[in-house]
Amino acid sequence: MKDYRSEAVRNLVVLGHNGSGKSSVIQAMLFEAKQIDRIVSAESGQSVLDYEPLEIQRGQTLSTKLVPIEWRDHKINCIDTPGYADFVSETQSSFIAGDNVLIVVDAKEVVDEGTRLAFRWASESLKPCIFFVNKMDDPNVSFHRVYDDLRDNFGKRVIAFEMPIREEGKVIGSINLLSRKVWYYDAPTHPHDVPKEYVEQVGKHWKEICEAVAMTDDALMEDYFTNGTLNDEQIIRGVCLGVRSGEICPVYCGSANQGIGMRRLLDLITEYFPSYFEKGEIVAEDPKGNPVILRTHEDEHLSAQVFKTIVDPFVGRISYLKVLSGVLNVDSEVYNANRDESERVTGLFSINGKHQIGIGKLFAGDIGAVTKLQYTKTFDTLSTKQYPIIHQKPVLPKPLFGMAIWPLTKQDEDRVSAAIAKVVEEDVGARVFKDPDTSELVLFGMGNQHLEAMVSKLKDRYRVAVSTTVPKVGFRETIQTKVMGEGRHKKQSGGSGQFGHVFIEFEPHAGDEIIFETRIVGGSVPKQYFAAVEQGIREAMQQGVLAGYKVMGVKAVLTDGKYHDVDSKDIAFKQAARLAYLDAMPRANPVLMEPIVALDVDVADVYTGAVIGDLNKRRGIILNMEPLTNNHQRIHVEVPKVEVTSYLSDLRSLTQGSGLYSQAFVRYDSVPEALVDRLLYSNQ
Repeated sequence: MKDYRSEAVRNLVVLGHNGSGKSSVIQAMLFEAKQIDRIVSAESGQSVLDYEPLEIQRGQTLSTKLVPIEWRDHKINCIDTPGYADFVSETQSSFIAGDNVLIVVDAKEVVDEGTRLAFRWASESLKPCIFFVNKMDDPNVSFHRVYDDLRDNFGKRVIAFEMPIREEGKVIGSINLLSRKVWYYDAPTHPHDVPKEYVEQVGKHWKEICEAVAMTDDALMEDYFTNGTLNDEQIIRGVCLGVRSGEICPVYCGSANQGIGMRRLLDLITEYFPSYFEKGEIVAEDPKGNPVILRTHEDEHLSAQVFKTIVDPFVGRISYLKVLSGVLNVDSEVYNANRDESERVTGLFSINGKHQIGIGKLFAGDIGAVTKLQYTKTFDTLSTKQYPIIHQKPVLPKPLFGMAIWPLTKQDEDRVSAAIAKVVEEDVGARVFKDPDTSELVLFGMGNQHLEAMVSKLKDRYRVAVSTTVPKVGFRETIQTKVMGEGRHKKQSGGSGQFGHVFIEFEPHAGDEIIFETRIVGGSVPKQYFAAVEQGIREAMQQGVLAGYKVMGVKAVLTDGKYHDVDSKDIAFKQAARLAYLDAMPRANPVLMEPIVALDVDVADVYTGAVIGDLNKRRGIILNMEPLTNNHQRIHVEVPKVEVTSYLSDLRSLTQGSGLYSQAFVRYDSVPEALVDRLLYSNQ
């Protein structure tokens, strides 16, 4: 593959709901460009995109794939992304590398949450967007039903540029609404006039195009109002302006499986989508946080941002990156200002699915990969030590769906920590946490399918087999009554003995911590043993008498005791303190405490009632509701943590995959007595 300068590169991130056919569309474009000889399904195991074992098994994309397409002296970097909500972090991390957005829509479905989310991302980031209505070869689908649904959801900037033409229910060609000509699939090289039965419909779409184009420029607006229409030259100029500004979102249609519509889609991408070069300038920072203006050109200082990391068991670390300014050369030294480390670029590649093609350089705006970087992580910036640059990292949703990980064998136990670390390093939507309260190793992701994919990767790639369980919740125990506890430890077995005798007053304390004080009169317990008594109390309170959970919110006061000049030792008073604790706690009216978390739940207005009803069933307390843009609400609620251990999956079920939430610990509250047994049983 030859080198392409930024003017000739189009970076295209392909989005859409799960099952819409994103990977098939990319394969069909590759086939049209004669870079593959056939279009295959993921299940075949021969796809250039979906080649991981679990992707083949499920027939769906689970991680970002990169494929370059060469078309009419242009290079289109297609970024294939997962469509399932569980892999949203993977999709978002790759979204930053795209300059333009292709949203694939399933003609058999209504506009779904995946399509809405993709369009919202494109709109918020001001990236040009095209819709491709896929699966139009099905005789039972209606292009205009989907088109009207898109306009109802996203407004009049959604404009049809192409519509199918049918004969006896079969799609035999398409009408290009810009040129108002028909291309039949059995004679694709010559345009034909629009059939009479389609003239009125084409005229309606032409008027929509003219009105949308007129809105992009004052001069075009004046000509349109004066003449009532626009000529072809004006249409092309206005479409270029409108697509780049986001005022026009073209709608094309076809069938990926049949290879229908790909030639015109590729032409549209290269002709109307802007190159990275057209950005002109971008804003970054130096290591001190000062803004730095960079030109999006090869002549600028080097800066490249990593947007995906793969940890290959054989190759090592593979870092997918986009050059944002300057030129990245192989065998060069670069500087990672995020880590304050220098790196050597020993291998520079163009990525084509699972294949790596060695190259000598990457120009500004192009995407490729570097292998075997020692220190660089996802979203780090590579620049030069003479001109260090840091690009902003995207804000991603936090992984909140966790499962406890249990190695199946001793061999798995020895290798599980290293293997999980590698899985988490290459997955921005994952984190691992050793819970100090339950001693469980908890792997967090964006949902059940995401966790299953990571567990499968542990087994397939790193040969580590694990089982999973729902993580336990770290309850606490406290007391409600002031009591006095006595502890007397005496041990005599020949030689020096052990003796310690204490009286300790235990009472509730408003805070979460354990407080220890002394109120000794007359030296009944020498000061030298105070530390041992405190240590004995704190160690004993690691396990409550009610259900074995850590004790909180207790004040312990050493009030009296006895000692022996010869036999008293630290260990004796430590043991005496523990006995005093065991004596007092059952009489202090112990109570179980549960963690309360604050949730900020973002949902569309239409789902608000169902979500609030579900939160009420979980013993949630609704604090308030905050209106957001795009007909969404943010529900602020406090709820017991034990009730939301699998809330992410349940929320998505209630909201067709669109609901999001964040979570933060607030406090511990006492568990209603009627629920204690149920909660303790479910938390075993």
